[in-house]
This record gives sequence, structure tokens and C-alpha cells, in this order.
Amino acid sequence: MKDLTIDNITDNVHIINSRCPDVRLRFLLERLVVRLHDFTRETRLSIPEWQAALEFIKQVGQVSSDVRHEFILLSDVLGLSLLVDSIDHPKPDGATGGTVLGPFHTHEAENKAAGESISADQDSNRCLWPVDGVKVDVWETDSKGFYDVQYNNRSGPDGRGVLVSDADGCFHFKAIVPVPYPIPDDGPVGKLLCKLNRHPYRPSHMHFRFHKPGFGQLITALYVRGSKYETSDAVFGVRQSLIVDITKVADEEGWADKYGVESSTALLRYDFVLLTEEESNKLREEKARDEAERQGGCELRMGFWSRSRR
Repeated sequence: MKDLTIDNITDNVHIINSRCPDVRLRFLLERLVVRLHDFTRETRLSIPEWQAALEFIKQVGQVSSDVRHEFILLSDVLGLSLLVDSIDHPKPDGATGGTVLGPFHTHEAENKAAGESISADQDSNRCLWPVDGVKVDVWETDSKGFYDVQYNNRSGPDGRGVLVSDADGCFHFKAIVPVPYPIPDDGPVGKLLCKLNRHPYRPSHMHFRFHKPGFGQLITALYVRGSKYETSDAVFGVRQSLIVDITKVADEEGWADKYGVESSTALLRYDFVLLTEEESNKLREEKARDEAERQGGCELRMGFWSRSRR
């Protein structure tokens, strides 16, 4: 088509992109173009608004670095991160729900022995975390609400560690009681939140990322019940099943001696339930098949769903 109009440009883009040999990529681009073009027509998007959006995206890229991923932050505050995780890692009843990875996970956490502390923060409430699980990354802020990578003068990882469960699938470690904190709001995403009259805060929580061959991925977090911002998390990460109570070691007879801590130490207990990789893949395909049928007929190609050309 040469005589392009508001009404036919979308079809023309599809025709040009149809040469793509990658079935999944062609499908993704087709649906993306449809949504973008429909949005533009529906809102009668102006050139100044379009330019402002492009400038915003440019600024998001400019502020990103090895220790600050502003695009992840943008995805988080728009609810996209949780949506993608929920679709790609569906969970049946009884399995531990996932949540956002966030921009502060790193691969530099040190291996920790059972009972070892992951935090050097002395200005905090100490907490013992006995957890049923497997190999897992854990990370949290310090008592002031900052991750280690947010300090320019840091000497190494802190507030994070990699632990491995024992033969019974159990492990424990010492950390601090999590505190609420703001996501980085000095960049373009923070300015967007301000324009939307939204706060940048997250409720008190600790992150977990589980690893075990043969099991589906689980990225999740535990949120302290009653924490401020529990119902207005800036990145939409809170699930009811992930809200937990903080008790005291003194509530469990003999635990202070067993774990070598003061009886006044805060205590959190939680049973994480993982899916096998087979169960996870089966559930993902079932969800994809249901969505394909809802869209009016699709076929499975190369492990992904794409619209049938009928």
C-alpha cells in the first residue's frame, strides 16, 4: 500500500512485518502494533504528547546503569512486571505465589552457612528466618531503607546472601526486620509517579529467589503484616498469601539456645511450596491454551502460542 491512511496503516505494517521468519516474534509484533495504533487513534495522540513520551523513554535509558535498571522500575510501577510473572509462572492453589524481582537483585551475594547473618547493619531489629526450601538468594535493605548497591562507598555485598537447605530441605539465617522504603524516585519514573499523584514507597519485605534443578522458578517476597503501604505498594508486589506475621524467638521453646540468639529476637517462619518443572510447564500450557481459545482459535508452534492464519 502506498496511499496510507489512519485506517489502513496498521494492516500495512502487518504486511511488511509478515516476512519475519520467527513465528513468535511476528506474532508479538503484530499484537503490539495493533495495541499501539489503536491507542493512538483512540486518544488522538498529539505530536507534543508523542515527543514527550519518546523523551521520557530516552531519559529512562540514560539514567539506567549496572546497579540501577530504570526500565525494570518502570515496568514495576505500571504493574507489568507482576503481570508477566503471573502469566509465565502460574501457580495452582497451595503453591507459593511469585512477585516482582525488583531492580536490586545482584549476582554477587556470598554463600552463607546455616544460621549465619546476611546483614552487617547494627542499627536494626535482628530477625531469625527459619525457612523450608532449597538453594535460595535472599536480599533486603538495611534499616534505613537502602540496598547495598545504593551506597557509593560500599566495600562489598551486604543484606544479601545465598543459602542452601539441609537434607530435610530446611535452612535458617539471621537478618534484620525489614522496613518500608521508597523506590528510586529521583529519575524519570519518580517524576511520572509525582505527576500521577502516587507515592514511591514499598511495604516492609524481604526478597527470595529459589533455585533447584527439576523445579520451576520461584521469585517471591514476604511482606510484614500491618506494614505501612501494604495496600498501596508502588510496584504492586503484595499478595495476600505472602503477608506474614513477625513473632519472637521466645514464643518457641528452646529456640533461643538452638539458634544461638537472644529470646527477644524477632522470628519469621514460612513454608515455601515449589512446583516441579513439569507441573509448571503443564500449567503454563493449559493457561496459554485457554487464552488461545478465548481469542478465537490459535495453534501451538515452537512451544509458543500464535494466531492461526485461517
